[in-house]
Amino acid sequence: MSVKNGDEVSTPRRRPPRADRLPGRQDWSSWPHYQAAASGFRGYWYPVGYSSRFTAKPRQITLLGEKIVLVRDDGKVYALKDRCPHRGVPLSEGNRQFPGTISCPYHGWTFDLATGDLKAAITDGPESPICGKITQPTYPAEERLGMVWVFVGEGEAAPPIDDQLPEELVSNAAVVGSRIQPREGNWRFACENGYDEGHAKYLHRTALWRLFKPMPVWNDTRIIQRGRWIYRVQDKQYWEADFPGLGRWSSQAWYKMKPPKQVANIGNTSSHRETDPVIAAQEFPGFASVSMPGVLRIAYPTFVHYEFYVPVDADNHLYVGVMASFQRGLRTLPFYAKYLGFIRWLFHGQFSAQDKWMVEVTDAPPEKLYRPDESLLKWRKLAEDTSEERVERLRAQGINPTVPEVD
Repeated sequence: MSVKNGDEVSTPRRRPPRADRLPGRQDWSSWPHYQAAASGFRGYWYPVGYSSRFTAKPRQITLLGEKIVLVRDDGKVYALKDRCPHRGVPLSEGNRQFPGTISCPYHGWTFDLATGDLKAAITDGPESPICGKITQPTYPAEERLGMVWVFVGEGEAAPPIDDQLPEELVSNAAVVGSRIQPREGNWRFACENGYDEGHAKYLHRTALWRLFKPMPVWNDTRIIQRGRWIYRVQDKQYWEADFPGLGRWSSQAWYKMKPPKQVANIGNTSSHRETDPVIAAQEFPGFASVSMPGVLRIAYPTFVHYEFYVPVDADNHLYVGVMASFQRGLRTLPFYAKYLGFIRWLFHGQFSAQDKWMVEVTDAPPEKLYRPDESLLKWRKLAEDTSEERVERLRAQGINPTVPEVD
């Protein structure tokens, strides 16, 4: 209250700024393992490139922020830390002087590909006393789906790679088409984009892949867990909506197919096509699912699409898109023709490029989430819970894994 010319004049109160009331989530401390995983989660297999890329010539990759050299010897791919312990020269600059080994180009330190043991220091002669005292770190490497996979752990034995792959890819014959692309942006943004409930209905409404297909405005969706996967289950779809004070909005058009009358969870908008028996046998509760360490699965009636988000470092990742059709013999030919003819550039190209764009420009946290982001929250919780289980398992084995500090 203030006084002017003898009269009391009301002065509006100003609410002081509150730093602790900033809108939205300011960090990811609710999920300390997830927040600390800028460069990825250890303890998993990751695809790092097509098998044809890795030959007898050593090649360097970066995975989870670590430089790794891969080299093929007698048909098998081996992986070692790409730093000679002598003077720090990359082993990927060297070559194979003897079968089953790799030699540093600087002084000829020569390591066994399978064990990492120093077998020779060429410039110190056959009786060099350093041999037997040095072991170079190695990484398990396997080949699946026409790709090389590498396991990076913290001292634990690598589990069988087939235990991590989508179950239906292990137990059934499949023909696959794939694309591997280095991309900017943190791998977590890529994974969250893939499993995100809301973006496809708006961002991808202009994609050529969806040009003639109906797209809802919004869905009633719930998240359920089955085994190591969490699924987005569509309960109801809304094809148009009236927004108060704005008007009606819909992505439908005269040239698009009409929306289905029933909600389906094989394919995001249902299809007139009969579901492949192998896909039907999986009884997926939802068409979109995700599992650790960042594997997306989208089930369509005639194929399943997978995306693997491979952490290179905190600012870059490898996008690995795989489309699988569970056909055999001559029935695989139409899939090859369609994939190479237009699906690869239409789906793994223009459609996926829209996701690439968003991942590159995402800057979070801070963030203020809305109802459809329940999918992101459940994914983060899955990552956190799985990481906690891994920590307890390793501690029981006498291994002390890296654990993020909680403020």
